[in-house]
Amino acid sequence: MLTNIFLLILDTAVGFLTLMLLARFFMQWQRVSFRNQIGQFVVRTTDWIVRPLRRFVPGLFGLDMASLLPAWALQTLFVFIELTIRDVPFGANPGAVLLGLWGLGLVELLRMITYLIFAVVLVSAVMSWVAPHSPAAPVFNALAAPFLRPFRRVVPAIANVDLSPLVLLLVLQIVLMVLAGLRGGFMPLLFGG
Repeated sequence: MLTNIFLLILDTAVGFLTLMLLARFFMQWQRVSFRNQIGQFVVRTTDWIVRPLRRFVPGLFGLDMASLLPAWALQTLFVFIELTIRDVPFGANPGAVLLGLWGLGLVELLRMITYLIFAVVLVSAVMSWVAPHSPAAPVFNALAAPFLRPFRRVVPAIANVDLSPLVLLLVLQIVLMVLAGLRGGFMPLLFGG
């Protein structure tokens, strides 16, 4: 029971930091202003890790890799810690185990990205109905727009109601199912099979 409590606390802390790093990555990618309460919160929770990394980790095609790589490293580290605490026996080939851990970390990172997009789209849709002039609305709208744009081209508005968020949320659910299947694909590498 204590193991589960410890893993829950660790998962919450790692998940929170990963989401903040991903939010920073997406905000910079979409050129969303950090001069708002949300942006300031994201910067203050991630500056301690991103700023030093920027000296060694360059951007790639305009993407902030100093925010993305530590998010992947955190997820990989959490997978390793969880499997170690649960006494999962690793295989004899350290290269395969390392590749398996990296793969599982990447799958977990993609899962977190999917959850972040899900939350941003959901909050953006709700805010458009209940608080369209809120100071946070432009941030969520700017973050959700690139993901909604392809669906808005295909899904027509009905009586001025945009149904594209519903379609995107359905697609994200499917992505989560696919990622759950991918997770199992890396497990044989860990056990040497």
